[in-house]
Amino acid sequence: MLKNNTIMATLPAVDLQRARRFYEDKLGLGTPVLVSNDEALYKFGQGAQLYLYVRGPTKADHTVFAFLVEDIEKEVKELKENGIVFEEYDVPGLKTVNGIATMANGKSAWFKDTEGNIVAISDLKEP
Repeated sequence: MLKNNTIMATLPAVDLQRARRFYEDKLGLGTPVLVSNDEALYKFGQGAQLYLYVRGPTKADHTVFAFLVEDIEKEVKELKENGIVFEEYDVPGLKTVNGIATMANGKSAWFKDTEGNIVAISDLKEP
């Protein structure tokens, strides 16, 4: 039913202007296609969309979405140069080295946006 449709990530922002600066300047998503006092919508790469909306803080302690990339080492390096701080994990089944975890089907790295949402970049391959 839905497998041929595009997914839009929807994220809360306590401070929309702060969140916009992060996604536009730090991650390079450019100017939103829709902006109001309490929302912003970005469209980028292969139909992907990100919708930010004003809301109080949330308690999501999991990855809310991932950017799928070709060269994760290059992306991590460029994002670090742009001020992004990557999470380091050392838990059973997952250990990062310089922010990147290697798994059976690829690599991933995680960082938090200005609103505390956990975002990933991954070069995961289909099993």
